[in-house]
Amino acid sequence: MSNQSTFDEERKNMVEFQIQKRGIKDRKVLEAMLKVPRHLFVPEQMKELAYGDEPLPIGEGQTISQPYIVAYMTEALKLTGNERVLEIGTGSGYQTAILAEIVKEVYTVEVIPELSRRAQKVLAELGYNNIKFLIGDGTRGWPEHAPYDAILVSAAPATVPRTLVDQLKINGRMIIPVGTDFQELVLVRRKKDGWEEERLIGVRFVPLVTIH
Repeated sequence: MSNQSTFDEERKNMVEFQIQKRGIKDRKVLEAMLKVPRHLFVPEQMKELAYGDEPLPIGEGQTISQPYIVAYMTEALKLTGNERVLEIGTGSGYQTAILAEIVKEVYTVEVIPELSRRAQKVLAELGYNNIKFLIGDGTRGWPEHAPYDAILVSAAPATVPRTLVDQLKINGRMIIPVGTDFQELVLVRRKKDGWEEERLIGVRFVPLVTIH
């Protein structure tokens, strides 16, 4: 069996056993996860582990999230396909690719230049042209292009950052891991007069880095 068909088989199994079996039903999410070659977003020596049920190190003290968590967070945004989405924490670019498969435009911010450049290269090679990249402090968001239909944050602040909520459209949704020692995924819904938070599941993410 060629390497490529091995990866294709592993990706199918990942979607079936790790994602569908745990209750992810959104067809757009499942199709994106079936399509995006996750093994291209991990370091060379990790390729064999790319479709495992776990996060993996990608260098610079950062990780690529467990596939199920990527699917869970994406599904929570209830994307229909026409949205402009802000992603905080480009990381490997894998979550960026999943979003780009589903929505109209992705604006992604990464604080670590090496990671952003590596992700930009992989995503360009895969032919994505609906992604805009910014190297900078994710806690500030990307106000120039606000408001966004949805925001996905892949690193954990201690509390929900007001600056990011303010960049959401009214009725927009943000999924974000929140906490220090103990973290939870929080779904934020922007309202006319503030926002509401729904706590979902316990998670472990790297801390959201702020540039002082």
